[in-house]
Amino acid sequence: MSKGKESGSEDGRGDVSRNDPDLSKKRMLAEHSGNSSWIASNSPPMKKIGVCEISRGGSGCYNFSCSNGRVGDSSNVKPQDADYSYAPQLSDELENLILARVPRSEYWKFPNVNKRILSLVKSGELFKIRREIGVRESSVFIFATGDKSWWAFDRQFCSRRKLPDLPADCCFSFGDKESLCAGTHLIISGREIEGVVVWRYELETNSWNKGPSMINPRCLFASASCGAFAFVAGGVTGTGVDVLNSAEKYNPDTKSWEDLPRMRQRRKLCSGCFMDNKFFVIGGRNEEGNVLTCAEAYDEDKKAWDLIPDMLEDTPIATFQSPPLIAVVNNELYSLEPSSNQLKVYLKKSRTWKKLGAVPVRADSNKGWGVAFKSLGNELLVIGASTSTVSYSGDGMAIYTCRPDSEAEELQWRPLECGKNRLSNFILNCSVMVA
Repeated sequence: MSKGKESGSEDGRGDVSRNDPDLSKKRMLAEHSGNSSWIASNSPPMKKIGVCEISRGGSGCYNFSCSNGRVGDSSNVKPQDADYSYAPQLSDELENLILARVPRSEYWKFPNVNKRILSLVKSGELFKIRREIGVRESSVFIFATGDKSWWAFDRQFCSRRKLPDLPADCCFSFGDKESLCAGTHLIISGREIEGVVVWRYELETNSWNKGPSMINPRCLFASASCGAFAFVAGGVTGTGVDVLNSAEKYNPDTKSWEDLPRMRQRRKLCSGCFMDNKFFVIGGRNEEGNVLTCAEAYDEDKKAWDLIPDMLEDTPIATFQSPPLIAVVNNELYSLEPSSNQLKVYLKKSRTWKKLGAVPVRADSNKGWGVAFKSLGNELLVIGASTSTVSYSGDGMAIYTCRPDSEAEELQWRPLECGKNRLSNFILNCSVMVA
């Protein structure tokens, strides 16, 4: 994209008003047939001007005429629509850059503009431009108990949008599901009558599509997003018999899965995150059902997994507890301990956990299940049932965010009030999309 030129004379001619004291400083540049000229006025200071009609003249400029020849009297003047037919049009490239900076929450209006812009959104090109110029906007996708639909919330939870009904069978609708985001795709993995399948919601077209299936279909796996890509690892097969140590990477541009090297340890009910440019898989249980306190980190440059022993050594894990509740903000790893509702931060140098106080949501009531604990840009997001005696949100979900600080002794949580937009306080699935 070329830079705009500085204002001033381009042909060597000076500003005529500078050399003629009788001319007013007020002027305008009019263009006609490729020629341009300055129109100077030596009239008294401007008064309130009525609506005038702009008509084309033959002198290379636009002539301004009022209904009665007097400036300031608009009693008999009828409003006229502005005529932009002679204004230069923006190039498609420049127009695309402008549209890419429009808040994504306004994109639903684009189909009313013209077919080109509608096609630009549906093709996904506009989202690629946003990614290239560093324009990102977070959306939170939630599926809560008692609801048949997925909902998309803006970052501040001020508004929500119901997604189209997912056209899966009843087995998928009522079964356990795993969710993750990759670019503009929301990926849902679960069991249908025929076995484990993947459904994807595409933001560009606001529609659900089936597939692509993972190379090794799985449930109860770890996942993490990094930019436009997503990673999955571990879990169990569709029959629930075999525990996996395989891993895959999803590319939304090609709508395909790439097989990655296998982890050193088979694990299910584990959690994933992306930190230090590595895909971490933490905790879980092995094929014997024993609790794993170790973690593994996949380095894409080395194409290998590094074992991190005893990463969860001091973390109490109860029977039937949820996978570890973890989130990464500013490249720091945070964990929500269900048994005590305590928030902790992982100190990388000493490989220990530091407590940062309790969160305002009851993670202990269902052993970690039903609680959403996610990173939301530079903030932590937690959703569930409120710990306060009088729930901040009544019977609906309580939503809190905070800007974590690993050096702080206690964090300040900010409640988000989203009015009638609240869902049930038991969250089945929650994913954050950044696009």
